[in-house]
Amino acid sequence: MGDRYTLTASKEVLSKRLGVDVPGHYQPRYNAAPTQLLPLVTPGSKGLSFFYWGQIPGRAHNRSISAKLLYSEAETIKNKPIQLTTLMERRCLVPADGFYTWKRISKKGKVAHRIVFGHNEIVTLGGIWEEFEDDSGTVAHTFRIITTPANSLVAPMHPTMPLVLNKNAESTWSNPASTKEDLLALLDPYPENDMHSYSVSPKIDDVTNDSPALIQPFAPADQFGNYSLFD
Repeated sequence: MGDRYTLTASKEVLSKRLGVDVPGHYQPRYNAAPTQLLPLVTPGSKGLSFFYWGQIPGRAHNRSISAKLLYSEAETIKNKPIQLTTLMERRCLVPADGFYTWKRISKKGKVAHRIVFGHNEIVTLGGIWEEFEDDSGTVAHTFRIITTPANSLVAPMHPTMPLVLNKNAESTWSNPASTKEDLLALLDPYPENDMHSYSVSPKIDDVTNDSPALIQPFAPADQFGNYSLFD
């Protein structure tokens, strides 16, 4: 998957969907990106929390290391005991209503796409969180998104996709009593017939852009300079 996703729901809609309190400072996100404080739900919590995706700002200078902190592959979790322990102890739900990826169409050209679920539904992405103390002694929290092999919709664009959970799977994910077998059974690609994709503006490449215009359909031909008058 690409390193961006969306959560465009209002505070009220998100609270109703997740069954948790959503603080007043929550804002919809049209271009959620690494090192940003982003909303998630930890098991047993009655409210939305905000953790850094991957790393806290200022610690992401080494891109190869930073990329490894954004995701945890399902296959690695299944085969490495330390990863499985993390799954058992520090799971979280990352609410989203879409994610971005890029489809390469030539050696140098690629087109940005947004992947959405059902009828623009809110889902949750399976994640794991970590706690550590920063240089100033302040406790900080980060999270990673678990990835699975891509389904047939996403595979032409990228070999992996986020672990997407429906409402039934969320209950298992959030239940402290869920067994290892219960959780591992969820680490499969989301059905492609419950998703669809469309091309969007290349302006999502810039993490400072975070406006509703980013999720509007954008013709692939326009991604290479032929911008619409309404862009």
